[in-house]
Amino acid sequence: MEWWKQYGGLAGLLAVCFAAGLWGFTSTGGALPWAKRSATALQRGVREGGGALVDLGRGVVVAGPIRKGGATTEFLAVVALLVVFGVGLYVYVDRYGGFEDDPESPTR
Repeated sequence: MEWWKQYGGLAGLLAVCFAAGLWGFTSTGGALPWAKRSATALQRGVREGGGALVDLGRGVVVAGPIRKGGATTEFLAVVALLVVFGVGLYVYVDRYGGFEDDPESPTR
């Protein structure tokens, strides 16, 4: 693959991710609601004292809006889809030698 295709694809992906993040940031009201929630959580944590940063006895911790909004199943489906895609991509590259344009290149 040519270098300009690789960097062009990466720049395009970066632009799409930046645009999606900017849209999400502005559609949720910007930084103010998150800053208020963060300050409240930090103050509550300071008052209540500290605990373990990672508590494996509680299981997998899912963010509050996902858990309270009833979107846990959808969240786990997206995670499972990404895992299956990643494993499939790994197997494809391992089995067929990647995404090279040269059909004469040996796979192993």
